[in-house]
Amino acid sequence: MNTILLTALLLTASNVFMIIAWYGHLRFKELSMVLAIVISWGIAFFEYCIQVPANRIGYKQCSAYQLKIMQECITLVVFIVFIWLMLDEKMTWRYLLSFSLIISAAIVAFA
Repeated sequence: MNTILLTALLLTASNVFMIIAWYGHLRFKELSMVLAIVISWGIAFFEYCIQVPANRIGYKQCSAYQLKIMQECITLVVFIVFIWLMLDEKMTWRYLLSFSLIISAAIVAFA
């Protein structure tokens, strides 16, 4: 499998865990703050178990700058899907424009 594709897939998987860790507790308002932190921390452990290999594999072909930009773009896509499905928030033109500018930065970085 292509190194960049494998890196992107691993970063996507790690981002699913991280978005759940960072924002999943917002759906469960009845959880205490301490419990939300402990659960989020536990979920984040699995994110790191995928993210570290993703960056090590990706660094064979990409610069650290490119890896970070790739990760941020993947985070945005995963975030948009998560927010839409789990928190039922709508996309506005301002958010879409903001995300488009970040994606544009990635295109420049990889060009």
